[in-house]
Amino acid sequence: MSEFSQVTVVKKANIYFGGQVVSHTVLFADGSKKTLGVMQAGEYEFSTGAAENMEILSGELEWQLKGNPDWQSITGGESFDVPANSVFLMKVPFVTDYCCSFIA
Repeated sequence: MSEFSQVTVVKKANIYFGGQVVSHTVLFADGSKKTLGVMQAGEYEFSTGAAENMEILSGELEWQLKGNPDWQSITGGESFDVPANSVFLMKVPFVTDYCCSFIA
């Protein structure tokens, strides 16, 4: 889906890594939550309490769960799942647009 209807958008941005990663939170009537954001080129480490689905809207990246030796490549139109209570790493070669869905 290319747009969301009847949602609440939190005005305050989520800013990480000195502004290299910026997102906004989108809240849905059913209580679910997503973030829409952009990552500049760089390498990032994130931790998550909730399980996540990271959908890459445009761009590309490589990602891995911390401690796993295998990197996986993802491009625009693809997604990957991150388990709850985990740490994951990303290598982003150029500006990448994403949508992160938090899985209850």
